[in-house]
Amino acid sequence: MLLSQGQQFVLVHGGSAEANQLGEAVGYPPRFITSPSGYTSRYTDRRTLEIFAMAVNGKVNTLLVEQLQRLEVNALGLSGLDGRLMVATRKDTVQSIENGKRKIIRDDYTGKIETINIPLLQTLLKAGYLPVVAPLAVSPAGEALNVDADRAAAMLAAALQAGTLLLLTAVPGLMRSFPDERTLIPSLPLQKLDEALSYAEGRMKKKVLGAQEALQGGVGRVIIADGRVENPISNALQGKGTVIE
Repeated sequence: MLLSQGQQFVLVHGGSAEANQLGEAVGYPPRFITSPSGYTSRYTDRRTLEIFAMAVNGKVNTLLVEQLQRLEVNALGLSGLDGRLMVATRKDTVQSIENGKRKIIRDDYTGKIETINIPLLQTLLKAGYLPVVAPLAVSPAGEALNVDADRAAAMLAAALQAGTLLLLTAVPGLMRSFPDERTLIPSLPLQKLDEALSYAEGRMKKKVLGAQEALQGGVGRVIIADGRVENPISNALQGKGTVIE
């Protein structure tokens, strides 16, 4: 196992599917908005934030820690709220495009991460823990905020000056013409990421943007790879997927 070789890991996870299911179950289904630049995100009013926290921090984070503990990995679950691990600025307004018209949303609890509590992460890693981080941040005023998991991973990787950031997804990697896997791009230089944003679709746009932010922040390389395969981390580190550097 890579951990036994002395490598350190921080695991950042999402949980949109679980949050969607819980929202449907409690009669408050999710709503998604698309920004003028084409990025899709979860509309997060206060009730949606609470549902998201229950599903992602309460369920997904706990079960991931359980699975790692069963593998004798001493994982420690937390969110960006804990110890002010991730401090984000709450967006005063969010713009969305609905039926071709621009709409301004003012009650959204999403944020842009500004700072990372590096000493906290370093303390956990030095003590032998594997941090498992749920994508919630805290505002300077102490409010819980929903943040994008891929971009949170990018910010954490840059803060730690990580050698590699792995972005695992449900496709083999970045494709020039989704979903045609024959158009998989095995490698890509940082200088080409602006172009890649033009043909990335759906959630892949956020992954490409996260890759760009991580590399600009000093991360050695980013690999976008398939998380559905056996041994996904080892496969990705062997270069299976899209390697960006």
